[in-house]
Amino acid sequence: MTSASTDVRGPRAPAHKPGGTTLSGRRRRGWLVGALALLALLASVALATGIGSVSIGPGQVWTVIAHQLGLGDAAPTPQQHSIVWNIRLPRVLTAALVGAALAVCGAVMQTLTRNDLADPYLLGLSSGAALGAVSVLLLGLSVALPMAAFAGAVLALAATLALSRGSAAGGVGKVVLAGVAVAQIFSAVTSVVIFVTASNDAYREVLSWLMGSLGGSRWSLLLPAVPIVLAGVAVLVAHSRDLDAFAFGDTAAESLGVAAGRTRLVLMLTVAVLTGTAVAVSGAIGFVGLVLPHLVRMIVGVTHARLLVLLVPIGAVFMIWADTAARTAFGAQEIPVGVVTGLVGAPVFALILLRRWQR
Repeated sequence: MTSASTDVRGPRAPAHKPGGTTLSGRRRRGWLVGALALLALLASVALATGIGSVSIGPGQVWTVIAHQLGLGDAAPTPQQHSIVWNIRLPRVLTAALVGAALAVCGAVMQTLTRNDLADPYLLGLSSGAALGAVSVLLLGLSVALPMAAFAGAVLALAATLALSRGSAAGGVGKVVLAGVAVAQIFSAVTSVVIFVTASNDAYREVLSWLMGSLGGSRWSLLLPAVPIVLAGVAVLVAHSRDLDAFAFGDTAAESLGVAAGRTRLVLMLTVAVLTGTAVAVSGAIGFVGLVLPHLVRMIVGVTHARLLVLLVPIGAVFMIWADTAARTAFGAQEIPVGVVTGLVGAPVFALILLRRWQR
């Protein structure tokens, strides 16, 4: 959870420098990066699905997918079909969905709060989802975990918005401060619940979820999440021009015709729904929404129409390979994917901050 008091300014529209990267150059670079990211996403789905204790080639993976969709004559073996379609592919696609959602939400939150350290969990959503998930896990109702996590995230958002309305702070700051307060309250309650009721086995399961895990991925969880994420991302992309205006502050946004208060509420609610959906199917996975927006801005600039669209495949690819490493790096012993994203994301983010501070 990022402290709201951290004095780190968020993304701004840079002034043009003579001899620097031109707008047309950034557009061409954006198209190139986008094409490469889409190709990387397709390749990653095939390659990652084939990696595991039983190795399956990319061609065989596509054969299984085509056969399942009725698009090919070649029939895979029953073993290949079971491994690819029932076990690995739902997990890989869930990783892609979660990565895309968190990356886009991170960029939006950094712009709305004008804080480089903002992430999708800034409004206390992960803490609320954690409380809901932990409650059902300790009751032995694992089947209800996604719904409980989503309900907890919504409850945390409602508490954040209610608290911010009664805050004396102004502007964005009151929402951020309210989110920090709500996160601390929910985290404390979660800790008490775990300490009082958890057995050793239950504690291990709870800890795995709190650190992020895609081990429970299945089609029945993935399919309902897909339209929610697609619709949410579409809403955020549709507000790209508004986000460009927010990068200069509320006053500038309003002078450009943006209804700042209403638009921010719509964007934050959309981020909340996307983040709650991601947390419901994967647990709380850190650093994806924090680091990737900075990396993509360094490549294509701060224009949100390009930034948000490119973050979808790039976030998906990153999460696919983070989860692949989590389930294969230590043989049969799987580690939480949040550990992998932390190990990769923390050093990268430190380098990004050092580079910015040295300018």
